[in-house]
Amino acid sequence: MQDILAVVTIVVTGVMVGVEFAVAVFVNPILDRLPDNGGLNARSDGARVLGRAMPVWYFSSLVLGAVWAGVSWGEDGAGYVVAGAALLVSSIVLSVLLLVPTNSRSAKWSAEGPPEDWREQLGRWDRYHYLRVAVIVLAFALFVVALV
Repeated sequence: MQDILAVVTIVVTGVMVGVEFAVAVFVNPILDRLPDNGGLNARSDGARVLGRAMPVWYFSSLVLGAVWAGVSWGEDGAGYVVAGAALLVSSIVLSVLLLVPTNSRSAKWSAEGPPEDWREQLGRWDRYHYLRVAVIVLAFALFVVALV
């Protein structure tokens, strides 16, 4: 049963990491290169859509990691699971404090029009997002090491 929990945790976390990595490395840079600020509306829509889906995904990954940590406490690899879950906690804190405020504002920009400093705001969001991706990639890697 514990192995099934580990695999589910890794799959759920891994797919989340894949989505966030793709947004950081491929999707947003492609959207930013569209002419006439064409990517702004797409990023605004992405903020709305992913802004609803990702919190559920982050918390699901954390809950699965925490349950796995509890079930495996005292066994080989449990420290990796605890460290991975702790990194997911830090990614949620990072998200709430630094990413969500800009994301919430940018979700409204296609309807209201962007502020003059929208490029700077999105650039700052992207930098924080790279940091968050690094944190969740490390959490994912720790989960995989714990299973192996």
